[in-house]
Amino acid sequence: MAKTLTIRIKPIPDALENFRATFRALEGTGRKVPRTRRGDEVFFSSIEAARKLLTPTRLALLRAIRVKRPSSIYALAHLVRRDLKNVQQDLRLLEGYGLVRLGSRRRGKGRNPRAPEAMFDEIAVKIAI
Repeated sequence: MAKTLTIRIKPIPDALENFRATFRALEGTGRKVPRTRRGDEVFFSSIEAARKLLTPTRLALLRAIRVKRPSSIYALAHLVRRDLKNVQQDLRLLEGYGLVRLGSRRRGKGRNPRAPEAMFDEIAVKIAI
């Protein structure tokens, strides 16, 4: 079964109202405020903000990770013919949003390269109107 990440675009007033409701619910409980990412959902206030995350080069990285399953970040950079440093920066950003996971694969002694893994098979965008 394909795992889908849902990106939701919410207008700022709706997002603020959700924030107020969450704040009121947690006020005085001593609990931490949950992150805006819930499970398989990520929220943005505009389409432009979502586009900044899902650039064509980052989508190409996600596709290469899912299809080719590179054994390291270096191998991924080689596959997509991009500079290693730029690929590392994009992977850190994608990892922060939960789209990829950087694990290590043991190869005996010495260095253990971090192998990128795609966490989703597809991305759906939902826009509130």
